Amino acid sequence: MAGSSVETPMGVTDPAGAARGYRPSATMPFGAEFRRQASRRRTQLALGFMVLLPLIILIAFQFNSGGDDDNGNNEFASLVDLATSGGLNFTLFAIFVSASFLLVVVVALFCGDTVASEASWGSLRYLLAIPVPRARLLTVKLVVALAYSGLALVLLAGTALAAGTLRYGWSPLRSTVAAELEPTEGLLRLLAVLGYLAVVLLVVAGLAFLLSVTTDAALGAVGGAVLLWILSSILDQITALGALRDFLPTHFSTAWLGLLSTPVQTDDVVRGCISAISYATLFWGLAFWRFTRKDVTS
Repeated sequence: MAGSSVETPMGVTDPAGAARGYRPSATMPFGAEFRRQASRRRTQLALGFMVLLPLIILIAFQFNSGGDDDNGNNEFASLVDLATSGGLNFTLFAIFVSASFLLVVVVALFCGDTVASEASWGSLRYLLAIPVPRARLLTVKLVVALAYSGLALVLLAGTALAAGTLRYGWSPLRSTVAAELEPTEGLLRLLAVLGYLAVVLLVVAGLAFLLSVTTDAALGAVGGAVLLWILSSILDQITALGALRDFLPTHFSTAWLGLLSTPVQTDDVVRGCISAISYATLFWGLAFWRFTRKDVTS
């Protein structure tokens, strides 16, 4: 009879042939994948370094002899001077030295390693045989990778703010592009900077995730995303490219400096958000398209 269950030697199945009680949406829960990734050494080391870096910078500042030589009166020296003038300024400095490379590597690590590592271990085909639908597997892995990427950003800024405030006090935010900002407003500006960086880094996340479903080598996916980001940054410095630079994913990566100016400059921030979301959506779309048609043998 149409619509009736079918009895098989393995048990009862529904009319579609699936085991009774099987729900694709219940496979591979987010919490289980989040905990599994938390137990991995690379996750622990990456998050641990986000906490350790501000402390290393803080210790390094204690060796500043104050009068000498190397940095002179250059821009970096002025940034160091500002960093030691309060917790908010210390946090801004930690973000500044991390944004162009370290955070790129960490996001590429979380998003590029997530699928490729399963393939390299030979466990990817077993996950699909449970069966976990391919689209759900990718969705859960992407959401978990983005969650850890966001956590890394929060840990870096949170540790820097706590350590800097304890060492240098709760003072107004100062920068070379703005008037002095009261601590409350300065904190809001820093949160806006973190939000914009999170959006910009979606490009890295999308590119690394696309490479992760394309190759079985996790190192290739992570390294490829970082190298392509660096290549885009180099091309962005070539003024001969003219208006073509506006279409590079890294062109608006430093637009967050406008959030610190007086008054706030948001034009490039808006353009940067549109560019980042567009690129990330394209890369994720290609990743899902590729993986749902890929022959998984590992």
